[in-house]
Amino acid sequence: MVGAILTQNTAWSNVERAIQQLKAHRVLTPHRLASAPRRSLERWIRSSGYFRQKAARLQAFTTYLVRRFQGRLSAMRREPLQSLRETLLQLNGIGPETADSMLLYALGKPVFVVDAYTRRIGQRIGLFQTDDYHTIQRFFQDRLPRRVQLYNEFHALWVALGKRFCHTRTPECLPCPVRPVCAYGRRR
Repeated sequence: MVGAILTQNTAWSNVERAIQQLKAHRVLTPHRLASAPRRSLERWIRSSGYFRQKAARLQAFTTYLVRRFQGRLSAMRREPLQSLRETLLQLNGIGPETADSMLLYALGKPVFVVDAYTRRIGQRIGLFQTDDYHTIQRFFQDRLPRRVQLYNEFHALWVALGKRFCHTRTPECLPCPVRPVCAYGRRR
């Protein structure tokens, strides 16, 4: 869940460095993050970029986790998906992608995560022409069985496809495995 907040607008490699700093300073628990001195927290997560905003977001989230669930993900996991999602979305800096990443990856809730790769690949293939998060999410949730493992694997495969072939500026369409069904790739 910390990673879901720290990865906003940055590469995962930068997040890994920040998480290593949190581990090194022994604060990677809900209680310790919530009560960490803000300036220290900012210094530890600096590599993730936007460190001041992210420190505030981490502390808002972990304070909520400690107050509402005594810092226990097992207690949080028992909450119904929709009400938990609505609550997460009310926290400072938690948008749909971050909330859904937390729900899927940390809590094992069947919710499809939409990210930049999902939008770009889906649009290029010709599945949809919108950028609207909830419309894209509904597109996949209406067509795929609501299973955590499936959503997790599907998302991971699209991330891998986006990182390897479907780049923003210079896509590598010729060797791309989805080219036969991709409207964009067939035109190139």
